[in-house]
Amino acid sequence: MKKRTLLTLSLAAAATLSAPAMAQNAYRSEYRMSLVLGPAFPWGKGGEIWANKVREKTQGRINIKLYPGVSLIQGDQTREFSALRQGVIDMAIGSTINWSPQVKQLNLFSLPFLMPNYASVDALTQGEVGKRLFTTLEKAGVVPLAWGENGYREISNSKKAIKSPADLKGMKIRVVGSPLFIDTFTALGANPTQMSWADAQPAMASGAVDGQENPLSVYMAAKLYNVAQKHITLWGYMNDPLVFVVNKDVWNSWTPADREIVKQAAIEAGKEQIAIARKGVVEADKPLLKEIASHGVTVIELSAAERAEFVKATRPVVDKWKGQIGADLVNLAEKTVAAHAK
Repeated sequence: MKKRTLLTLSLAAAATLSAPAMAQNAYRSEYRMSLVLGPAFPWGKGGEIWANKVREKTQGRINIKLYPGVSLIQGDQTREFSALRQGVIDMAIGSTINWSPQVKQLNLFSLPFLMPNYASVDALTQGEVGKRLFTTLEKAGVVPLAWGENGYREISNSKKAIKSPADLKGMKIRVVGSPLFIDTFTALGANPTQMSWADAQPAMASGAVDGQENPLSVYMAAKLYNVAQKHITLWGYMNDPLVFVVNKDVWNSWTPADREIVKQAAIEAGKEQIAIARKGVVEADKPLLKEIASHGVTVIELSAAERAEFVKATRPVVDKWKGQIGADLVNLAEKTVAAHAK
């Protein structure tokens, strides 16, 4: 009886001792993180920071490899969320724009002229709206951990300064694969053309498209002044928040302690990434604008009255999409923004 008891205790002890080792063995040697842009851009830099923090804080248990250019899905940005949910991608820092075809509520951030300043952006992502969207993403099959930011999307072109909707009439503008973007630029009289970022730069260089809209950090990192984009209008028509997420099965394969490490690393990396994305445009002297102008680029800053023309022209788009996104969510967002827009 005594021997049997000792044997039972020995087996239990062995099982207890081997549990962490077994958990460790279940970990993969590498986890794949999908990104649209690499570390030369604030977006990719956020991925690099997150991966480094996780590697360091887990003492090498979780190693993450970056796959920029959405290379895991042959460059098709709009397939990223589905691939993440299916396990083709383990982790991602994704754009709310690119994921909106699968999660319609994310179109909220693409509503034209919803967020007039950074305070309103932060109020949405860090407040009740952000919490609701994280719940929606969880129900859609992924684990959202933190917010990042691609930035305010400004418009550039090779033809002329854009100061009113009339200036956009007939202009071929490259846009991402979102129906809301098509509606917005159609309402402004432009000719929106959907194409991936990989195809966009050659199209600008050849004159196949006249212009594009992206954050200034992307404009500079991609040196778009070298592909005839010599006119920029700062209209701040939308901001593109990013989301740090993990595939649900991958998340569940980690120990609770490692999950917490990955989450905290994402939150820290998100804050650092946002600061990098805003660098040069939030300072009083706006050094990034001076740098852009130094390349022979005309930078137009709209007056309140000029911006109001664009707001008025795109209001029917907001009204059309409100129902598709969810009237309650849009109403909450507009109320939140109104409280932080001053």
